[in-house]
Amino acid sequence: MSYTATAADVKKLRELTGAGMMDCKKALNEAGGDMDKAIENLRKKGQKLSAKRADRDAKEGVVIAMVNDDKNKGVVVRLSCETDFVAKNDDFVNLTKEIAELALNAFVNDKETLLQQDFGGIPLGEKITEQIGVIGEKVELADYQKLSAPLVASYIHMGNKAGVIIGLNKDVDGAEDAGKNVAMQVAAMKPIAVDKDNVDASIVEKEIEIGMEQARREGKPEAMLEKIAKGKLNKFFKENTLLNQVYVKDGKQSVRDYLKSIDPDLTVNDFKHLKLG
Repeated sequence: MSYTATAADVKKLRELTGAGMMDCKKALNEAGGDMDKAIENLRKKGQKLSAKRADRDAKEGVVIAMVNDDKNKGVVVRLSCETDFVAKNDDFVNLTKEIAELALNAFVNDKETLLQQDFGGIPLGEKITEQIGVIGEKVELADYQKLSAPLVASYIHMGNKAGVIIGLNKDVDGAEDAGKNVAMQVAAMKPIAVDKDNVDASIVEKEIEIGMEQARREGKPEAMLEKIAKGKLNKFFKENTLLNQVYVKDGKQSVRDYLKSIDPDLTVNDFKHLKLG
């Protein structure tokens, strides 16, 4: 009776080896479902090395943020490796830039689809696996994010250790520079959302819970705990949402007010922030 690889087994083999989906399916079929034998059937050096390094940490790497010529689309990608030595290599940095260019041109919705895109005649996922054999370290496309807006600006932190893309709601005089400044703000202050209304409800609930417990330990009346906790939320929002944060370049106004000083209606639609680690 012939064996046909299941989707679950193909997924598992891909996670173990980094090999392409069709290669994994073929290897499993040839091995009759034997995972170890299937790994041996993946003859490419990169694929075999990937299997050996599947449990290694890839916390170093390169982050590249890139915007198209029309400045209405942006992407940020993080290509991870094991050591800072590899991350600083020009070839590795250039590979990450090429992946960012591919991502910007394809503008697909998720990382999995991006890994299937053609990169010099082979899927990007296979190209990355190939690099494992060349470099001798675990290499993976750790993350990919995109956004589109009337105006998109980007910022790459020194040494390619973090990247930000930010979407503004309109393109007016001074907006591009403002976008870059606010992108730097995101890299420095790490907001979790654009505004308080964008914060996930579960996070708000958790902060209220923490605030109530703090007030309870301070001996506040039980009937007042929720009101006190909600009052503390304002400080949380000011510290953790972009538009409400103090604008770090002058310290005298919020990011919201800084943008309004450029144009009364100028604001942030969205941002994406990737960093190493």
